[in-house]
Amino acid sequence: MLKISRRLMLGGLVCCCAFSNADEPYRSKEDSAIHVPTPRDVVDRMLALARVTKQDMLVDLGCGDGRVVVAAAKRYGCHAEGFEIDARKVAESRENVKTAGTEKLVRITQKDIFDVDLRKATVVTLYLLPEMNEKLIPQLRQMPDNARIVCHDFPIEGIKVTQTESMKSVDDGGPHTIYLYRLPLQDK
Repeated sequence: MLKISRRLMLGGLVCCCAFSNADEPYRSKEDSAIHVPTPRDVVDRMLALARVTKQDMLVDLGCGDGRVVVAAAKRYGCHAEGFEIDARKVAESRENVKTAGTEKLVRITQKDIFDVDLRKATVVTLYLLPEMNEKLIPQLRQMPDNARIVCHDFPIEGIKVTQTESMKSVDDGGPHTIYLYRLPLQDK
């Protein structure tokens, strides 16, 4: 039932995107993903739940406007890299990195998320559809032991969750669920 509700919600988002402005969700011409920014208070909670430290290498797959990598660098002082296929979002992310003064810690790369090498990542953040999360499993399994994966609203189907946390966002007023996974990943 929950899966159906989420899919209906995303279907509604697709319809709404035709009437949105630049700060709201939109569908890129370069990829098939819908860009829906994670509320900033949810970003903060995701990073806290993952227990990000200065020693971490954080990777955000489908980084959108770069808010996760910028927040990680500013708050925790860690190195972070965001991957995004959409050229417009890459430019926006790079500008946000520059504005935040995090250029020495953050890199934004235009690349298909399914081609990213995650062997050195100690934290990966995801806000992707369940089908995309599932397709990433082989890449995620390459991460080192004790690395963490944090998913916003959509779990990685077929993988045992380490911790789940629900919250109501002050920023958007909506309910959100955060899923934490720790490597090595365990099948359900």
